Amino acid sequence: MTGVNINRAAELLYNAREARVPISPLTERYPGMDLAAAYAVQQVNLRRRLTAGAVLIGHKIGLTSKPMQDLLGVDEPDFGYLLDDMVLPNGATVAASKFCAPRVEPEVAFLLGKRLRGPGVTVEDVRAATEAVAPALEIVDSRIADWKLTLADTVADNASSGAAVLGNWVPYSADIDLASAPASLSLNATEIDSGLGSAVMGDPAVAVAWLANAVASFGTEILPGQFVMSGSFTSAAFVHPGYHTATTISGLGDVSVAFE
Repeated sequence: MTGVNINRAAELLYNAREARVPISPLTERYPGMDLAAAYAVQQVNLRRRLTAGAVLIGHKIGLTSKPMQDLLGVDEPDFGYLLDDMVLPNGATVAASKFCAPRVEPEVAFLLGKRLRGPGVTVEDVRAATEAVAPALEIVDSRIADWKLTLADTVADNASSGAAVLGNWVPYSADIDLASAPASLSLNATEIDSGLGSAVMGDPAVAVAWLANAVASFGTEILPGQFVMSGSFTSAAFVHPGYHTATTISGLGDVSVAFE
């Protein structure tokens, strides 16, 4: 893809997000869009939003679990950015119309006390750098119509990120076993799915290490005070106005968000 096409693809996604009107897959419009071009598109929109005054406060990892890879028909993770205007407090109510086609999924968020800079970041490095962890709900959203997308499409679309809902931070210690922690996902007080942290690349900390090494190729590091959404324990559930969604992660607590 040429620079012109990368900028045009970024503009299409940006306008779709602003208008809440999804578009057809970018890979159909631009058959030459590979992963490198897709991340270039993502970076164009990140720069656009930072220039407009948003603040980069976190990162998200997507497609870390087999259920999510199966859902979208891909076989590797991806990543995106989280800005200050994308974070909601625990128990918040948000308009479903703010998104194109929102889904929710339960995750663990990692708050870093030390920087992580790849390449060569290990799980042990992640654990040593982590200040706290929290139960979280990610609201994933696709600006690609009907979620009919390839890996390149979701990468360009900021890894299909919409918003993050954070629960209370729990100081991290070696006795917190995230790989064995179960999570439940409920809609309107009915559990619809559950999973273990091991669904996230064997351990959510493994996913964070993968991210630190992946973003290094873009000259990016994960800084102290930033947080990482590490990937879903379950598949993602569609939400609509009137839905109340919640997750409980054993040892970490609860987090919820309602849609109006």
